[in-house]
Order: sequence, then C-alpha cells, then structure tokens
Amino acid sequence: MNLTPESKVLVQGITESPASARVALMMKAYGTNVVAGVSPGQGGRELEGIEIFDLVEEAVAAVGHVDTTVILVDAYSVLDAAQEAIAAGIRQIAIVTEGVPPLDMVRLVRKAEATETLVIGPNSPGIIVPDKLLLGTHPKEFYTPGSIGVISRSSTLTYEVALELTEAGLGQSMAVCIGCDAIVGSSFMQWLQILDEDDSTEAIVLVGEVGGWSEQAAASYIGSAIDKPVVAYLAGRYAPKGPSLGHAGILISSRAAAQKAFGLKTENKMAAFEEAEIPVAARPSEVPKLLKKLLKKT
Repeated sequence: MNLTPESKVLVQGITESPASARVALMMKAYGTNVVAGVSPGQGGRELEGIEIFDLVEEAVAAVGHVDTTVILVDAYSVLDAAQEAIAAGIRQIAIVTEGVPPLDMVRLVRKAEATETLVIGPNSPGIIVPDKLLLGTHPKEFYTPGSIGVISRSSTLTYEVALELTEAGLGQSMAVCIGCDAIVGSSFMQWLQILDEDDSTEAIVLVGEVGGWSEQAAASYIGSAIDKPVVAYLAGRYAPKGPSLGHAGILISSRAAAQKAFGLKTENKMAAFEEAEIPVAARPSEVPKLLKKLLKKT
C-alpha cells in the first residue's frame, strides 16, 4: 500500500463534469501528486497542468507506474473504468461515484480479489492523510495531522468524527470511508488490519451503521486480531421505521432487510462490541472522551 505525498495518482473521468474537474484540482491543491487524467475523446488536452489521455494505458505509458486511481465517471461506466485501471497495473482504486449497479460491483470485487487490488467505494469521499494526501472529496478543514485512524461507512459522519477529534486535540493519521453503496470494494477488516500495521496510527475509530452484518464481523475481528485501542460509533440506532429519510431511509431499509434475512438486530451489534470489550459512543461527540480514556491505559 502506497499512500505518501509521492504516490502517483490518476483521475479517471477528470472532465466528466465541472464537479469532476474541481475534485481533481482540489486534490492537486492539497499536495496530491496527480500525474494525469483520463477522459475518452479528450486526450491531448490539459487541465491546469494535468495532462489528459484517452486511455489509462496511454497515461501509464507516459508517466510510468501509477499507484492509485480516483474514479469519477458515471455509475454505469465505473466497472469498465476500474477494469481498465487494473489491466494497466494499478492496484489501489478509489471510487467516488455513487449508485454503481450491484452486479457490476460483484464483478469488480471478484476481479479485485483475483488481482490483489484494494478498492475503496463506491459512493465514498475516499481517503485523506491530513496535510499529506487527498484521494477524493474529504473537506480538508475538518482534519489535522495526528495518530488516530478513522474507518467509516458514512461520508458525512467521517467528517463529523474527524472534527470532534480535531477539536479535542486528537489529530488523525488517516481517514477512510469504505463506501455508502450496498456493495463496496473493501471491508472494515481489511482497513483495521492496515491501520493496526501502520506505525503512525496509535488508536482507531470505527464508524458503522445499523444495517448489514459487517460491524458484527468487525467487532469479532477486533477482539481477536487488533492490538491497538478501538472506539466504535453506530449511526442510525434511534432512526424511526417507516418514513423515507434519504440516507437514513437506506439505513432503515438495510436494517429491516437484515433482520428479516439473517435475524440481525441493532442490539446484537451492540452485544458484539460489548463482548469484544470495544467502547461504543452514544454520539460522535463522545468519541474523543472514550479514546482518551483508552489511551491512558496503554
């Protein structure tokens, strides 16, 4: 895994929309080493010093090995874009686009497993290493350098938890949102292992949701394999059933489906964290207090 200021970064779909261009320029302004962009039909142009190519293989031939690609193409083109990147030898992919067709994600996850490619997203603001690297759309003003790693299933809650940590004097080593779509490319466990092995990370915050079963698996994994202190926060525990509330509605639907299909309940998730002796914050503002308490014990 290469997430340093020297990492070479490609942006696919760099001219897909004015928003895509802004994201690319925002990453570059943060110091990210954006070496090229890809937009079919736009090859030969430049975007404020970023050379644009028609194909990923053309970009790699021109700039050499690329560590990471950030994908900003439309949802139905994500699978093709990711496969093109993998074929060109890129092994870290961050997908910002939301609403990727589930079957496309199934195919991409299989391809990623076969090629040992790390995929973030879809529907993710990506990764930020404060003051060093931005891969995606994290708002930089919420982050400060430090030693707390943040892993999340929610874009905005990642920012909120980071801000709570920053205001409490706890900087972040890295923050990653693994994605908000139903099927995402990497798991909590993969990122827990990455942060557990990261020398700059002293403790970890896991931000989960009430739907699905990934949080229970993560709790079990933390209890058996993670040595560093971990604090969790589960969003949506008190969301009402019935009305559609945008992202909250997705949480509720996911929770209902999980209960029906697998017998999963929020109470079971809480019990899993309790069994693994992982403190769970009732609200984001409690996360720093619980972390400081754990860090005093180490």
